[in-house]
Amino acid sequence: MRSGKSNKPAKTAPEVEQAVASSGNVFADLGLPSPDIALAKAELVQRIRQLIIERRLTQEKAGVLLGLDQPKVSGLVRGRVDGYTLDRLFRFLNAFGQEIEINVRPSAFRKSARGRRAILVRS
Repeated sequence: MRSGKSNKPAKTAPEVEQAVASSGNVFADLGLPSPDIALAKAELVQRIRQLIIERRLTQEKAGVLLGLDQPKVSGLVRGRVDGYTLDRLFRFLNAFGQEIEINVRPSAFRKSARGRRAILVRS
């Protein structure tokens, strides 16, 4: 006969992890290698993806423009950027008729930005 009591341990409230403010670079926050380069590549690929969508190109047609086969375009727009240099991503943007502009200037946040690099991608 059951007594109504369960042999299961009582449930406890889940532990709450403390939130940490982002540095502004998710790749750095995750401790990945070369986070500045990873962020720059992600921003460039985001612009390439946006151009493909705006021009209503299939991945195959985008591949002809970029000199890639369709599976590589698929990987690229899904963020698989291993093997692509910043220079090559710049050339892809040039193929879409985009100009690349790199600005070098003192940071507004001198102490906190020491040693940081940034690439700004504008639409």
